[in-house]
Amino acid sequence: MRLAVNIDHIATLRNARNEGDPDPVEAALLSEKNGASGIVCHLREDRRHIRDNDLERLRQSITTKLDLEMAMTPEMQSIAIRTRPELVTLVPEKREELTTEGGFAIKAHFRTLVEFVKPIRDHGIQVSLFIEPEEEAIELSAKAGADLVELHTGPYSLCTGEESFVRELERIRSAARFGRQLGLGVVAGHGLGVRNIAPFRDIRDIEEVSIGHALIARAALIGLPAAIGEILNLIQR
Repeated sequence: MRLAVNIDHIATLRNARNEGDPDPVEAALLSEKNGASGIVCHLREDRRHIRDNDLERLRQSITTKLDLEMAMTPEMQSIAIRTRPELVTLVPEKREELTTEGGFAIKAHFRTLVEFVKPIRDHGIQVSLFIEPEEEAIELSAKAGADLVELHTGPYSLCTGEESFVRELERIRSAARFGRQLGLGVVAGHGLGVRNIAPFRDIRDIEEVSIGHALIARAALIGLPAAIGEILNLIQR
């Protein structure tokens, strides 16, 4: 299993002083050096953390994989086609949310999604959809032309009892299996970190996990290389 590092909150910390440090690109390069298989960033409509110049510099600098998380808007489609990340992940976005609150409402937006995805893929960019771990959402993702799905693990990360923990983990495991049966790549993310990531090591159908906030928070205490090393030790089979 691989680890993609989301560097959004390096930018959040930089923006607190609106100066240059810490630099998201420097964090991305350090992440690659210490075993990250890719770098994730979310260019939000309000530019609350990653900014356009960050994205341009990331594209020029990283050598693994750039995953651009973005909303399904004409502006973001244009930016993606111009920037050419290896992967675009479509996520729902609301200005008032602190973080992404749930999976993409694929059934409600299916026709628009099909038209939105096509020009991105025509430019050689893979497309992933951030969805709930449900069969209908996975099936619609495949029909819409997605290459991958990212399973939303937020509900799993909030589990407090053994019963709910086991139930959510099995829901994720089943969804991952179904996605692979349909020929999709399957990754997972949201709310994952050292306290809850270990069981994912045994979900063979998930090829990569994406971790941001928990990893950056841990890095503030022990350093980014050490924080990445902790996660890799927990997920590598």
